[in-house]
Amino acid sequence: MGSVKDLQVTKKPTKTAMGVGRFLFSDRYSVFDWGEMPDHIEGKGAALCLMGAYCFEQLEKIGVKTHYRGLVDASGKAVKLAKLKQPSSVMEVALVNVYKPKTSVANGKIQHDYSGYTPTLKNCLIPLEIIYRNGLPEGSSVFKRLAQGKIALKDLGLDHQPKPGENLAKPIFDVSTKLEETDRYITWDEAQKIAGLTNSELDDVKSVLLKADETITKAASNAGLKNEDGKIELAFDDKRKLMIVDVLGTLDECRFTFNGVHVSKEVARQFYKNTSWYADLEQAKKDGEAKGIQNWKALCKSQPPKLDPKLKTIISEMYMAAANEMTSHRLFDAPKLAKVIKAYMEYMGERA
Repeated sequence: MGSVKDLQVTKKPTKTAMGVGRFLFSDRYSVFDWGEMPDHIEGKGAALCLMGAYCFEQLEKIGVKTHYRGLVDASGKAVKLAKLKQPSSVMEVALVNVYKPKTSVANGKIQHDYSGYTPTLKNCLIPLEIIYRNGLPEGSSVFKRLAQGKIALKDLGLDHQPKPGENLAKPIFDVSTKLEETDRYITWDEAQKIAGLTNSELDDVKSVLLKADETITKAASNAGLKNEDGKIELAFDDKRKLMIVDVLGTLDECRFTFNGVHVSKEVARQFYKNTSWYADLEQAKKDGEAKGIQNWKALCKSQPPKLDPKLKTIISEMYMAAANEMTSHRLFDAPKLAKVIKAYMEYMGERA
């Protein structure tokens, strides 16, 4: 299904009825839309699975519809998190249809046709990544987009130039495409148009996003983490009711910090930003866009290197410790998160 988790289909969705499937969370990881990277991070898959399950269960308690059906235990049954005796990397979910936009190239530019998304389409993924931002930590894409003139302060509801590490008085809601070769930030007007949303549905999307943000913030606080930003994915069920799908509230979907230190996939991103491969990747993306080539990876001059082994162990412990503390279910044999962060800071000090 993707670079990080696989999908096992038990019952396929039809045009009118949802299906059933299982996410198999792996220890693979992906950064910068590259796909599978050369390492595996031990415990990561099960940690993501449990964090996501916890957030789904908390959302359902407050009446937010999700596609979550339970975690698969050692006997193969789907159960609630509280009934697990050991970590699980398998989550059972309801399935909907995924309709990719038709692509073509005109005047050297890639075009996407979303005309299939109408206000009557049901039982389908909404082709958007819905993003919340509670703060603007260093590394936030907002700074790059402002510098490139791809977004204006007023689009973000800001009246001043933000600084890295700034907390926001109220969350910024942002949106990007989901089913294109590379996620592309768009305006809310464009998002509404391509997804075929009515005005009231757009309001509902933002309402669900706020509830998800608040739920994740609360879960993160269990581990002493600050919920800086994150994303959710949404679908319409067989009655065109909104529901949260995929997974949310994990170290891959969110950017968390612990006393200002990144505790998320951002740790791996920062490592790779200091490699020559990252410069090659950025150039390949630019060349692909300029030449209308969808497979920009084929233009990249190099392959990503492996993570430093010491850093790989620290990242593994970060995932497992965060899962233990966010869910309040200590299912992993891992140090306390504060201890893992200390080891990470010492590692960074050695490399400085």
